[in-house]
Amino acid sequence: MRFSKVCDIKFKRLVWCAMVAICAAGATVANAQPIKQKPNVKKASSPELIDAIVAVVNTEVITQADLTLRTAVVMRNLKSKGGKSGKVPSQEVLQKQILEHMIVERAQVQKAKELGLRIEDRTLDAALSKLAEQNKTSMADFRKRVEREGTPYVQFREQFRAELLIRRLREKEVENKIQVSDSEIENFLAEYGMSHDQQEFHIAHILIRIPENASPEQINASRKRADEALGKLRGGADFAQTAIGYSDGENALEGGDMGWRLRERLPQLFGDAVIQMKIGEVGGIIKSANGFHILKLIGRRSTSSKAMPMPTAVQQTHARHILVKVNQVVSADEAKRKLKDIKQRIENKAATFEELAKAFSNDSSANKGGDLGWIYPGDTVPEFERAMNGLKIGQISEPIESPFGFHLIEVVERKTDEVSQERLRMVARNAIRARKRDEAILEWLRQIRDSAYVEYRLDDK
Repeated sequence: MRFSKVCDIKFKRLVWCAMVAICAAGATVANAQPIKQKPNVKKASSPELIDAIVAVVNTEVITQADLTLRTAVVMRNLKSKGGKSGKVPSQEVLQKQILEHMIVERAQVQKAKELGLRIEDRTLDAALSKLAEQNKTSMADFRKRVEREGTPYVQFREQFRAELLIRRLREKEVENKIQVSDSEIENFLAEYGMSHDQQEFHIAHILIRIPENASPEQINASRKRADEALGKLRGGADFAQTAIGYSDGENALEGGDMGWRLRERLPQLFGDAVIQMKIGEVGGIIKSANGFHILKLIGRRSTSSKAMPMPTAVQQTHARHILVKVNQVVSADEAKRKLKDIKQRIENKAATFEELAKAFSNDSSANKGGDLGWIYPGDTVPEFERAMNGLKIGQISEPIESPFGFHLIEVVERKTDEVSQERLRMVARNAIRARKRDEAILEWLRQIRDSAYVEYRLDDK
């Protein structure tokens, strides 16, 4: 989506992650091979649990203090959401999962440093200023908000740097290396090009990882763990809690929720599976090179626009919007209430749409009065497109939710135009890249994790 190009590191996720300070003085490895000898790291001499080392990652440590802080924040957020039973996994289960996520995170930062990647202070300051601007606050007030959440601003700042560094690493090591061939584009257009209905699926996912170059015993152990998780689900266990307890996926701590995905942007294995599933159903175990997967279909829906517009006359819409993002500071209810107040001001002619977009929108289009220009079918996320298509020229929507937050949308004008073959192939290429990206990230993370020297000390306490 055009307005997704702004800084998309979610404030809420940053606050969670910032509870763990990145070890700034940590040494980096000389190459990507696993360290054969144990690093010369001594256990903390203090008898207090909070000072103990719970894991060694290459030449850096994760302390009990790090883990306790992260667990407390995650536990608090899980309790606020709850599962079907309103319960959350035990602290022991959570700690093991959170520790594994911290290990993978730390290994990525180390890999970035090893490759000479850096986020300069001026780049970091500019990104933080942009984040404060998106939250419509000054840097001073932004800092106060962060610290009110219980996170020292210095830690938040360094975690923000780590997030930017990991993003840059993934772009370099994964996304920029994804290749899409002409034959893949042709096959994609043949499969999806004539579809008049976009199939969109809301999926939750559990991944039981298989180590790289795994032995038969390791594969069997992973399969046994996947069978155990599926058995609990078949017995009525809550999927989100099971994902938190079992999944090695990046979104495990969010209950495995992958959100809404177009079928053509799902990994092929997932797309083929969910098309056969009923809403609420938990599918069987799917094996891939990365591990064993369990999917739950939470929702399914279609859109009236073509999944891949063919090179014929299509309707384009000139629209503008005001976006209010939901984060740790602004709740969903507050975002909707704010947009309703804005809409009332526009209708009462107290201010124009353009003026209020410049003042309140959390999108890069704000300085243009919220103007998004001419939009083709498929240019925006489905929630936005459905709402936009239902508006008359000059009409303003009610607050509409999308993955980016809540929007007020106004249709300025419409026209019919031809879609070029070049644009058609570009849309296909982007969809294929999105599909490949998920699979490539999983494989890359497995390699990162398996190449790191990791020593667990959590059970020594």
